[in-house]
Amino acid sequence: MEFTTDNSIFLFAILLVVGVITTKFSSRFGLPSLVLFIVVGMVLSHFVYFDNAFLTQLFGILALIVILFEGGLQTKWTDVRKVAVPSLTLATLGVVLTTVVVGVFAKYILGVSWLEGFLFGAIVGSTDAAAVFAVLGSKNIKRRLTSTLEAESGTNDPMAVFLTISLIQLIQAPESNNAFTLVIGFLWQMGLGLLMGLVMGRLAVWSINRVNLDSSGLYPVFALAFAIFTYSSTALLYGSGLLAVYVMALWMGNSDLTYRHSIFRFNEGFAWMMQILMFIILGLLVFPAELIHVTWQGIALSVLLMFVARPIGVFVSTSFMKFSVKEKVFISWAGLRGAVPIVLATYPLIAGLENGQMFFDVVFFVVLISALVQGSTISPLANKLGLSGGDKVSVPHSLELVSMGKTNSEIIEVKIEEGAYVVGRELRLLLLPDDTLVTAVIRGDKLITPRGNTKLCVGDILYVLISKSQRERVKQVFMTKRETDDDETLQA
Repeated sequence: MEFTTDNSIFLFAILLVVGVITTKFSSRFGLPSLVLFIVVGMVLSHFVYFDNAFLTQLFGILALIVILFEGGLQTKWTDVRKVAVPSLTLATLGVVLTTVVVGVFAKYILGVSWLEGFLFGAIVGSTDAAAVFAVLGSKNIKRRLTSTLEAESGTNDPMAVFLTISLIQLIQAPESNNAFTLVIGFLWQMGLGLLMGLVMGRLAVWSINRVNLDSSGLYPVFALAFAIFTYSSTALLYGSGLLAVYVMALWMGNSDLTYRHSIFRFNEGFAWMMQILMFIILGLLVFPAELIHVTWQGIALSVLLMFVARPIGVFVSTSFMKFSVKEKVFISWAGLRGAVPIVLATYPLIAGLENGQMFFDVVFFVVLISALVQGSTISPLANKLGLSGGDKVSVPHSLELVSMGKTNSEIIEVKIEEGAYVVGRELRLLLLPDDTLVTAVIRGDKLITPRGNTKLCVGDILYVLISKSQRERVKQVFMTKRETDDDETLQA
């Protein structure tokens, strides 16, 4: 088949259609959809010769930015705050322990130097959130566990990147690096990444809420532009761009945001598309014939990673935390490897290390086996350990004012919390600003048409049409606590 422009576009369309349909059935079969995407790429490698590691790395990092941005937007700070200590410990100490243990095995199994062994350990040291939650599908795992895994996977990538780059530098120029410079470099990268994420998050929220764009469809693009700018500006200052993107997205996702649902839905779909294309490109970079030469090494290191290194990292780093043995076992097994290790495996290739291609082939083996074995057994294991609560309850409602961005009105979503002053009160008694309209009340899975005599209950979700300038004043009406019995606080 001759690959003309039209043929290539047709193939691109077919790949996207197949990729989207595959995600529908991946959770039913207990396999992450990334497995099929990689296989498709490997099949295409028979027809299309592709060995550009730099282009693969570039697209992979762009895809990771989008995926981390989408994951941060969807993460609730109230959930993450409760598991901040264990998740950060797993993302730092856990990754280091995994790196060391795998590095020792890799040194003897692959027949490389100690530094190269630890480099391999660093490459496969981080977990992949997209793979984990694609496999969990509709299962309702304990929120504490899923929050821990979400936060860990969102923050352990920077640690793996730092270790990978540092070890490559040590291998290439051992005399110019020492422990002190590595520690200073680590503190600078993580500290700057955290700071830039917070600053850019606040700037993004302020800009999206204040800038009136010509079309509502531009707001999701505006938000994504901030994510890419956050990564690039942080990376240019030698900070952790991936950490900055995750923190920035976490701030945005937990703030009041204009066109919130549009931004969320756009990035959810775009993240899926980037995953599909990223794994296909990664599959293209692998030559199946070369995998035969590292078959037993790949299988051996995969087994040791799943059954020895990851459990050691989890059990040691959470040894003084309130996780049961069953929960630690689940966290250990849920540490799927996905896009990040394969992207990191391109670094030795680009650096021109002697064993770069072998590392890439073995890492590819590790990711594929992890997805097939762990991916197909995560949900059954959760049921076996009693950590699954049945079907996950999805939010049955979504409402947003779709109009030109220059309108001075918007629809905001308000949840009535326990202890709020308005609980038990009728809508007609609330002192709301003029031109404010409660358009819908969601109570459980029911849609209630709001009337003047409708009484508000704890847990109600209200959609309120307001003037943008009245956002904070309207929110104050619904969020003021009962202890404040001064009606003046509810005045418009």
